[in-house]
Amino acid sequence: MTTSDNSPADTTAYDAMFAALCVELGYCLHDKGQKRVLAALPSGLDAAVKAVLDADGADFLNSSGSLKRQIRECLKAHLPATGE
Repeated sequence: MTTSDNSPADTTAYDAMFAALCVELGYCLHDKGQKRVLAALPSGLDAAVKAVLDADGADFLNSSGSLKRQIRECLKAHLPATGE
């Protein structure tokens, strides 16, 4: 068995990130929404921001730039260390 501590499949490594999204910005995503964000992360933070808004049912194109920046900064600040 091989496991990677910070692979997107390991959602527990991202618990702090999702908790911060919920507490700081009010985006308390369910499991399916969290998996959408994790699947988008390899494509970059902007893709993850879109996934957060999509999972919440918000219209990405009509969301304010400042909201997108807040989500992006929250994700970036709470990403787990890569261990490099």
